[in-house]
Amino acid sequence: MGKTVFVFSGQGAQYPGMGKSLYDNSPAARAVFDMAERVRPGTIRQCFEGTSEELALTINTQPCVFAADLAAAAAVAEKGIKPDYAAGFSLGEIAAIAFSGMLSYEEAFRLVCKRAEYMDEAANSDKGAMAAVLKLTPEKVEEICKDFERAYPVNYNSPAQTVVAAAEDEIEALCAKVKEEKGRAVKLAVSGAFHSPFMASASKKLAEYLEGVEFSQPEIPVYSNYTAQPYEGDFKALIAAQVQNPVKWQTTVENLVAEGADKFIEVGVGKTLTGLIKKINADVTAVNIENKEGLDALE
Repeated sequence: MGKTVFVFSGQGAQYPGMGKSLYDNSPAARAVFDMAERVRPGTIRQCFEGTSEELALTINTQPCVFAADLAAAAAVAEKGIKPDYAAGFSLGEIAAIAFSGMLSYEEAFRLVCKRAEYMDEAANSDKGAMAAVLKLTPEKVEEICKDFERAYPVNYNSPAQTVVAAAEDEIEALCAKVKEEKGRAVKLAVSGAFHSPFMASASKKLAEYLEGVEFSQPEIPVYSNYTAQPYEGDFKALIAAQVQNPVKWQTTVENLVAEGADKFIEVGVGKTLTGLIKKINADVTAVNIENKEGLDALE
């Protein structure tokens, strides 16, 4: 019998109107959005009516995507579908933590709001940029980054896609070097160099905030971006480390498949993870649920 994984989408997948059809049609999804609205007034308006520009601001993106992710997971669970494992990409990992019961939904949402605040501050004080590198191996991307003073592979997404972070004054030269090596570089519309040493101050502040947060053991295994293994040991250290270290997404998916996972349900915003999972392993089933139509089609 195969096993099911809920995967939670991350920052960058947001769009105006996300989550509205789930809010209108699922009591469980509505409860998540209503919780977010109580803690952070204006969240529902931003999700359903906010502009792309407003949603692209890290301080807004993270709380809004978290709410949409968790609402989608709650709606799928409401239909009686329960996963064996959970994993999230970057920000999505906090939604996975909430869904697994490690934190209450409200405590996890408060954590995301702090995470967004600290990462936004770090991005503004130490300017960086990001680009997706396609058609080159992760090893080749690592080699290219070594030619620059402040350039780092930060998202190991699939065998042929690695995201890099670099100083603003180095990103163009890095992209040119990728082209020289017969790869393709696409600059990302993000406000900072996430999952890199540029986020050191955010990681430190997050660790301090987490000192006052109590965690429970997860009801299902949650895979960590930092280790590509289930959470164990010091949960707080793993969460704080995640923001300044690479997301090991390809290894995470491979490890889940090795544990018997053959169905991945992307809950939340967009189809990015669904596409990456299919590139990592063409034999598994991967679907995304972000609206009523997807929910109704789910078996």
